[in-house]
Amino acid sequence: MNLACVDVDYRARGAVAGCVLFTAWADATPARELVATAAAAEVAPYVPGQLYRRELPLLERVLAGVGHPLDVVLVDGHVWLDAAGAPGLGAHLWEALGRRSRVIGVAKTAYVGAPAIAVRRGHSASPLHVTAAGMSADEAARHVAAMDGPHRRPTLLTRVDRLCREAPLP
Repeated sequence: MNLACVDVDYRARGAVAGCVLFTAWADATPARELVATAAAAEVAPYVPGQLYRRELPLLERVLAGVGHPLDVVLVDGHVWLDAAGAPGLGAHLWEALGRRSRVIGVAKTAYVGAPAIAVRRGHSASPLHVTAAGMSADEAARHVAAMDGPHRRPTLLTRVDRLCREAPLP
């Protein structure tokens, strides 16, 4: 499979989007890593309830460097914000990818009303909140539960977060 975890880190001088590619749900190490940067002037301002306007262009930028179709993309956030289908970041990414790649949202905090599946990993009492587009939330939750790592967050989701934070801005 062609799988990816993506994330964005914001700084005063701009932002860094990261992408960790892997081929199996249980992988402990990335097959490849990519970053894309944006100067502060290119980063949309934060607007409550419209996170996708800020993050989506950066995620599209880093994913453009992959060079091949992806089966599934995991994003830090929610796909759906309510049972009626209000789109979150993940749903906007799914649309931007032409619905060709399934998207799994893995959020650390619950969003009231989001149709998320709680996934407990490791010894953490706090669950991850999993939503999905292009597959059922139950299937997405099974995949997240099967990912490598002894802690709440899977190893590769932690890796993409660190990749964004450590990558230099030009």
